[in-house]
Amino acid sequence: MKAVKFEKYGGLEVLQLEEVAKPVAAKGQALVKVKAAGINPGEASIREGRLDKQFPTTFPSGEGSDLAGVIEAVGPEVSGFKVGDEIIGFSNNRASHAEYVLVDAENMILRPANVSWEVGGALFVAGTTAWASVKAVNVKAGDTVVVSGAAGGVGSIAAQLANALGATVIGLAGADNQEWLKSHGIIPITYGDGMADRIKAASNGKIDAFMDTYGHGYVDLALSLGIPKDKINTIIDFEAVAKHGVKSEGSAKAASAAVLSELAALIASGKLDIPIAKTFPLSQVREAYAELEKRHTRGKIVLIP
Repeated sequence: MKAVKFEKYGGLEVLQLEEVAKPVAAKGQALVKVKAAGINPGEASIREGRLDKQFPTTFPSGEGSDLAGVIEAVGPEVSGFKVGDEIIGFSNNRASHAEYVLVDAENMILRPANVSWEVGGALFVAGTTAWASVKAVNVKAGDTVVVSGAAGGVGSIAAQLANALGATVIGLAGADNQEWLKSHGIIPITYGDGMADRIKAASNGKIDAFMDTYGHGYVDLALSLGIPKDKINTIIDFEAVAKHGVKSEGSAKAASAAVLSELAALIASGKLDIPIAKTFPLSQVREAYAELEKRHTRGKIVLIP
């Protein structure tokens, strides 16, 4: 089978599609034929060595957490799943960017029929990160919440989840994404000069929380707007976390099949939209990450083995 590997830290050039042995399901595991696997900025940071202290790497390394696929085999002591089941899940072993992956039974759910392979395969990291971010700032009905990168993979989900809880959501995004935000019940604000004034005008001076999914100074903006530190969550600006003591809760706080099931149910019922920006074959993994690094895609980028 083919799998994405890299043997040293570096840029896109270190990513290779290699032929490796198909794994065998052990106790509590299923072997899944991958139909779709999302990519995420954190994976690029790990591959570049920028997160070596937090997430050390043993080489050669695979990559990828998100996945959706079909169970090809099950190991001993797996209940609730069988060969042929269509599932959404995640791998904690940096292994989903491959034709086949081993998945712990506790880390997968049955795929709802009206959740596409691409959406299911892109759901785990972005969905659980957004879910954790909303919980971190304790969004409730009547709140006014600002989301940076509100049309991105995580931001688009966080904004919709906050809106579904009854909050007024102000989404910061580029001009090309204003209509999409508006169509999803989010107040669109373009970033750039005068942004703070536009946020104040849209919020009528009342801002309860800020979810930063982009970095680049948005925590400082949130503090300048008078938002308390415990109502600011960033998933990317760890320097600001160390400097200001704001929150930094992400997917690790919500990495469970229960949360995955909740998100999938929202998608299946039409209450949550996961935009798919582009899909790439596994052989074009470098091109996929090059597109991701532009940081201007709406929603998720997905690999199709």
